[in-house]
Amino acid sequence: MTLPVTDTALIATCMAAAALGVVVLSGAGGSAPVDIPADEQTVQETTQDTPGAQPLSDTVAVDAEFGEKVRSYLLQNPEVIFEAVAEYEMRNTASQADMDLALIDANYDKIFNDGYSWVGGNPDGDLTLVEFMDYQCGFCKRAYPEVTSFLEQDGNVRLIIKEFPILGPESELASRFAIAVKQLAGDDAYGEVHSALIQYEGRYTPELLTSLAEDMGLDGNDVLAMLDDDSITEILSENRMLAQRLQISGTPSFIMETEFLRGFVPADTLAMVAETLRD
Repeated sequence: MTLPVTDTALIATCMAAAALGVVVLSGAGGSAPVDIPADEQTVQETTQDTPGAQPLSDTVAVDAEFGEKVRSYLLQNPEVIFEAVAEYEMRNTASQADMDLALIDANYDKIFNDGYSWVGGNPDGDLTLVEFMDYQCGFCKRAYPEVTSFLEQDGNVRLIIKEFPILGPESELASRFAIAVKQLAGDDAYGEVHSALIQYEGRYTPELLTSLAEDMGLDGNDVLAMLDDDSITEILSENRMLAQRLQISGTPSFIMETEFLRGFVPADTLAMVAETLRD
């Protein structure tokens, strides 16, 4: 992913400042003493006593002539800083991709075959898209029609929903209600209530959920009575632990086979990822 211009410029500026800072230190000649607070003196003394540690002065000492050449070169060729940023970004992206792949591999069964998460789309699809979502999450609401459009256009993708309420008590209430509906009335009922909850723009209250259950032909009191069931608590706990292992801290977060997609993703991007995975 390419950094916005402002972020790239900021990083480049910082790198340039750091590089020029080394030059300034080298050119200072070390003749001017610097007052070091007592606590920082302690840190430096400890560092110097640590086997293998290098004193700060050793790590920044640069030949003055060489430093001036570096300074001159950077001022004459500032585009080098941006080239370095691009290379850093490329390496960082590759490293993140390797880490993501390792995390997915280590948690494969819990991601794709936990036995309790709702499965939609094409259950026999050649690709699986997993979504960690929260009903109060604005970007999850924006993502819903995009995911729906992608599934309709592709027709060969299995969808798994991971209830991941992280935005407060109402989020938890809505997720518990959706899971309770699934356990009491099955997958079709869950799909219906999931669609209703994610598109709802108001507060999630017991009164709302009771009304929604009754509109679906369910006994609202039976559904509400099940919200604190241990099985539902266990499912939410498992989802949270899985998210922690996968280093997921926000919603929506998607996994399509071996690809991590963090944040809101439009339908065309999902389609491009699917095409890449199939190639």
